[in-house]
Formats: sequence, C-alpha cells, structure tokens
Amino acid sequence: MTNGRTFDKPACYEIRVKGNLEQTWSDWFDGLTIVPQDNDETLLTGRVVDQSALHGLLAKISNLGLPLLLVKRVENASERGAS
Repeated sequence: MTNGRTFDKPACYEIRVKGNLEQTWSDWFDGLTIVPQDNDETLLTGRVVDQSALHGLLAKISNLGLPLLLVKRVENASERGAS
C-alpha cells in the first residue's frame, strides 16, 4: 500500500471526454492542451499540480455535463528514473 504522497506531486494526465471543446477553453482548464478527436470526443492533456487540482478539473468537466471517458496518469520525461 502506498502512503499517497506520490499523488501529491505534479503529474501529467490525459483526460478524454465525450463532446467537443474548443481550444479557447484551455485557460479555464488550467492550461491543459485541448485536442478534438474523432467520434465527437476531446482529449485534454497536460501537467496537473496535485490530486486536489485533478479533482477540480474533473468537477469542471462534470459541471459542463460532459461524459468522462478516460482519466490516465502518464509518465513524462522528467519522471523517468525518479524514485
């Protein structure tokens, strides 16, 4: 079992939602990159400072009524080899 501290640090995330968002929403989503996908989906990617900020982003998605399809923590170059 983890002590949870790993998730209190910045990490990169991919968040996929059903629906189309324009890139003008990026500031509202704390600077995440917004990329339209096929099948009326949108991919939001970028660095999130901690779990609290992630939950805030997910709340914004929920408040817009966008169905959440995927939330994935991804490794970036600065995390490789870190213990």
